[in-house]
Amino acid sequence: MTRSLLLALSLLAAWSPTLAADVGRQDALAIHAVVADQLDAFTRDDARRAFAKATNRIRQQFGTPEKFIEMVRSAYPVIYRRQAVQFEKPEIVAGEVILPVRMTDEQGRAWIALYTMQRQPDGSWRIDGCQLAKAPGLEV
Repeated sequence: MTRSLLLALSLLAAWSPTLAADVGRQDALAIHAVVADQLDAFTRDDARRAFAKATNRIRQQFGTPEKFIEMVRSAYPVIYRRQAVQFEKPEIVAGEVILPVRMTDEQGRAWIALYTMQRQPDGSWRIDGCQLAKAPGLEV
């Protein structure tokens, strides 16, 4: 098995509602809003706004909004330019808040993006990472 297939299987296995706890309604709405705003920022090539939705750890890792958006453009093209998006319910898995987002790329392939979310000291939410896997057998 290839490394990417193993990653995809582990991502899908890790995101299981039977192993997860619920996230409150207000937090779920706030989490959706953060990710939706970042996706909109990518659509508009607004590197600063997209970068602002990331945690300090992510911002320190990339240094500038331009480096961040270039990484997303090259490594996560479906996130950068998706055809369709469907937000699932965020869950607490292994102590982390995860937002599953189903996406379809320009070729009609289905993907699942698992956003790791982190509450900030001021109570707001930011994105602390995203793992992406092709959704098996789901072509549009």
